[in-house]
Parts: sequence; C-alpha cells; structure tokens
Amino acid sequence: MKVTVIGVAGGSGSGKSTLVSKLQEAFLGEDVTMLCHDFYYKERSELTYEERTRLNYDHPQAFDTEMLVEHIKSLKNNLPIEHPVYSFVDHNRTSETVTVMPSKVVIVDGILIFENKELRDLMDIKVYVDTDADVRLARRVLRDVKDRGRSMESVIEQYITTVKPMHEEFVEPSKKYADVIIPEGGFNSVAVRMLIQNIRSLIDAK
Repeated sequence: MKVTVIGVAGGSGSGKSTLVSKLQEAFLGEDVTMLCHDFYYKERSELTYEERTRLNYDHPQAFDTEMLVEHIKSLKNNLPIEHPVYSFVDHNRTSETVTVMPSKVVIVDGILIFENKELRDLMDIKVYVDTDADVRLARRVLRDVKDRGRSMESVIEQYITTVKPMHEEFVEPSKKYADVIIPEGGFNSVAVRMLIQNIRSLIDAK
C-alpha cells in the first residue's frame, strides 16, 4: 500500500486543529490516520513540575522529532507504530502509548513540522494555515485557560516570552515550504472542501 503524507502547519491558534478535526469528520471510518507533533514533546521526568512549566515549548528542541520521523517512515513501510501520549496539565509524557496502524493517508499537524528538513521531505503535500497574530493569541488564551487549566496571566506571559519570538524565528519562515496556504485554516470552508476533495482523490486512486 502506498502511503500519502499530508502536513498541516501554522502558528499556535491559527486553526490547524479545527482543520484537522474537519478532515477527521470527513473521513470518519476511512483509511486516514492523524498524527500530531504535540504527541512527541520530549519526556522530561528528570525535571520538577515547576522547572517543566518554564521550558520553551515552542522551540524545535522541545520535540522528539526524530521519533516522529521514524514513525512516519514505519507507516510508509506499512508497519504499525506506538506514539507517545503527552499531558499538557503535567507538562510531561504519560506512561501510555497509542497504537496506530498504517493507512493510505497520514495527516501530520504541528507548528514546526516544516522547520525540520528530514520530516518535511517525508510529506507529499504541505499545507500552511495562515492567520493574523491577534486572532491566534485570542484562540490560544481561550484554549489554554479552558482546556489546559492555565491562568490567563501565564498564557499571555508565555506568548510574549516564547510563543511570539519562536513563531517569528521558526514558524513563519517555514511557510515558504508550503504547497498550499489556507487563510484561517479550518474556518475557511471553501479551502477545507477543496482539501477534502484532494485527499479523497488520493484515497480513491489507490
């Protein structure tokens, strides 16, 4: 089975997750697998909780990208993988893993997936979600406070000290590698429909 890998990148709060969710809905029960770069945050049990809260989670070195690369290679070779599970509450990996079977289409999302050349080269289609900074910040505040138990002050401080500078240094420049740029991500219904049709043709052609 030939496996097609689709990368979905863009800044934090850009609408990547909404786009991926709509793709999951469109291909529910079909031969499509979703992988998130966030699953691959490094295991940092050697640090205290307080030390982990102060790490820069928007820098490429925060991720075990080598493991993600090896997992995608395995899926391309029709081999199952066990991806790690990460807790945003504890800022660390859990002891659990999730089994993922090979599928015709693998969709990978994350803010920095185009920054790494080895990972980028495994992708057949690269989609960048482009959204204004003020919109991304508002969405990140809502998500982190509501879903991840963070205070608004801590979210805004993190945005100013690491998220924004890392976006400008690593994420935004990676846009040049995209094959397709989608303004507003999952909130762009026209672009979502076109992407779904493209993926559908890939599945049907195999």
